[in-house]
Amino acid sequence: MDISPNSLVLVCYLPTTKDLDIARMLGWYRIPLKSAPKVIEVDYLAFYQGSSFGEQRRWQVEYFAQYRGHELTTRGELLREETDHPRAKEEYFKVQLGSLQHLENPIQAGSWKRITFLYTTGNLLNRATTMNDLVVHNEEREILWKTLRERANNSIYNPPVRSEDLPLDPALVELILGLNGSIPDIELDDY
Repeated sequence: MDISPNSLVLVCYLPTTKDLDIARMLGWYRIPLKSAPKVIEVDYLAFYQGSSFGEQRRWQVEYFAQYRGHELTTRGELLREETDHPRAKEEYFKVQLGSLQHLENPIQAGSWKRITFLYTTGNLLNRATTMNDLVVHNEEREILWKTLRERANNSIYNPPVRSEDLPLDPALVELILGLNGSIPDIELDDY
């Protein structure tokens, strides 16, 4: 299956086979907020497999999936079996994916070994044999940056507002909610 030539593609690092299984079976991919690229709302994500994939499958792009949306959560919420992980309370994007598609000819890293994120186009992804082939050059580069600026400006993502960030005066809450002097014990997290 080819990707539309004008599609915006984000090549993402896939650290473990467990992450591949999550993408395949559960339909999502995680990105730490602190290292996330500026624009996540792309058309497709392609996955660069790290060294943990073994001698035959490491350091290549073998899979891609359509972007379906994202939300902000914590690593602990995403990976509930790792609640004791040192980064369990850190914020992560949970990127929803379409079905994982296998590239007919995986894209080899060549001299590239350390890749976190790379923007490219569907046209380049369809033709690439090495990671160097994914780099956008010349007039395509201007189109890519224009597309990224438009996506950033039209982003539907707004960071969540936490209740502890809101300076609420109890009298104002009573007035707004019409509680006439009694604020019930409601945790905002209950909703």
